[in-house]
Amino acid sequence: MEIRDVPLTFSSQKRSRPKYVLAYLLLIAAALAFARQVFAGQVTLETFIRPTPTPTRAPRSWIAEARALFEAGDLEGAAEAYRQALAIRPQDGLLWAELARVLVYSSALMTNDTEQHARLQEAVAAADRAVELAPDAAVTHAVRAFALDWLALNPLVPPDQQDALLAQAENEAAIALRLERNDPLTLAFYAEILLDQQNIVQAYEYAAKAVEEGPDLMDTHRVYALVLESNGRYVSAIEEYLAAIQRAPNLTFLYLRVGFNYRFLASKAQSKAARDQYYNLALEYFDKAASINQRLGIPDPVPYIAISKTYVQQGEFYAAARNAEKALWLDPTDPATYAQLAVIYVKARNYEGSLPAFQCAVKGCGPEVSGEILREIAKKFGLDEDAVQGVTVDPLPLTNITVAYYYLQYASVLAALNICDQALPLLDQVESAFGADPNVRGIIVENRNICRILQATPTPVPTPTPMPTAPVGGTGPGP
Repeated sequence: MEIRDVPLTFSSQKRSRPKYVLAYLLLIAAALAFARQVFAGQVTLETFIRPTPTPTRAPRSWIAEARALFEAGDLEGAAEAYRQALAIRPQDGLLWAELARVLVYSSALMTNDTEQHARLQEAVAAADRAVELAPDAAVTHAVRAFALDWLALNPLVPPDQQDALLAQAENEAAIALRLERNDPLTLAFYAEILLDQQNIVQAYEYAAKAVEEGPDLMDTHRVYALVLESNGRYVSAIEEYLAAIQRAPNLTFLYLRVGFNYRFLASKAQSKAARDQYYNLALEYFDKAASINQRLGIPDPVPYIAISKTYVQQGEFYAAARNAEKALWLDPTDPATYAQLAVIYVKARNYEGSLPAFQCAVKGCGPEVSGEILREIAKKFGLDEDAVQGVTVDPLPLTNITVAYYYLQYASVLAALNICDQALPLLDQVESAFGADPNVRGIIVENRNICRILQATPTPVPTPTPMPTAPVGGTGPGP
C-alpha cells in the first residue's frame, strides 16, 4: 500500500473531560490502597500465583479413570472415581448405572456376608437413582435388575424378601428388553435372574443369545459360563470364563471362578494323575489372581483363602495354614478368615491352637487376642513381632449353614478339651437356628453326649467330633 503525506492539523480548542478526571482519581485511590496492603504484608506475590485450594477435574477425566481402573482390576478405585464424577454430574443416570455395575462386581471380592450385603445395598441405591434419572435407557433397568438379583442371593436377606427381590429383578429386566430387545447386557442379566429362579432351560437360551449379540462383552461370557457351570458342564464353563478373561484380563473374580471349577473337577476325578492336574490348574489360577492384586497393590485376601482351601482338599495342611495366615495378615478384621484358619488348625490336629482363632470368628475378640494370633503369624513370616497391633474383630452372625458349621466345629473342640461350659451354649445357639437340619442335629447330640461323659469322667476325648464339609454354593464349584 502506498503511503502518502497527510497533513497534520491541531485544534486549538480546549475541552473539559470531568468523567476522565474522576476515573483517574479512582484509579489513583485504588493504587494507594493496594500499596498500603503490600507494605502491611496483607498482600504478597503468592496471593496471585498460589493454586486454588481444591482444583476441579472435569467429570470425563474421572470417568476415564474409573473405566481404566475397572479394566485394571481395581474395582474399589473404579467405584471411587465414579463417585467423584457423580459429585460433579449428579444428574447423569447412565453414570449412576456404571457405578452400580462396578459396585455389584466388587461385592464378589468381599469375604463375608455383612460386607457383601452392605455393598449390594449401595449398588441397588445407585441403580435406583440411574432408573430415576434415565427411565428410557435400557441399560439403567438392566443394571438395576443385576443389582437386585445379586442382593437377593445374599444370605442376610430373609427367604421371603429373596423372592420379592428376584421378582423385582425380573420385572426390571423385562422393562429393559422392551426398551431394547436384543441388548446383550440385558439378555445376560436376565439369564442370570432366570438361573437364580431355577428356570434352567430359559436361562441357557438367553445366555447363549447374549453371547451371540455381545461376543465382545465380559458380562455375556461370564453369565454363559455360570449357566454352563450350573448345568454341570464344568469344562465348557471354564472355556467361557477364559473368554471373559480375554476381554477383561485383570478382573480377579474371573480367575477365581476358573480355579473353583478346576478344583471341583479335581474332587470328582477318578485317577490321581487327573486329580493332581486339576488341583495344579486351580492353584495356578488362584495364584494369577493373587499376582494381579499384588501388582495393583490391592490387599485382597480372597485368592489366598482359595489357595488355602485347595491345599486342605489335598491334605497339605501346612501349606493351607500358611496361605490362610497370609489372608488373615492382609485383612485381620475378617472373622470368616479366622474361622477358616481355625478349621485348618483342627484338621492339622492343633486343637488348642485353634481356640483363639475360633474365638475371634464365633464370639468376636479384642486387640489382645487378635494381636496374639497376628504376632504368631509375624514370627512365621519373619516380620517384626513388636510392631504388630491387634484389632477388634466382630463375630460372624449365625445367618447361614456354613457359619453354623464353624460354630459346631468350635463347640466340638471345646467339648473334646472338656470346656463344656463354653461348648454347650454354642450348641444351643446352633440348635435354635438350624436344629431341623439332620446333620446339624446329629453333631449337636454327639457333642452333648461327650460333655455328659466328661462331666462324669474327667478324661479328655483326644479327637473332636469329625465334621462334614460345610456346604458352600450348592453341589457345584464354590469358594
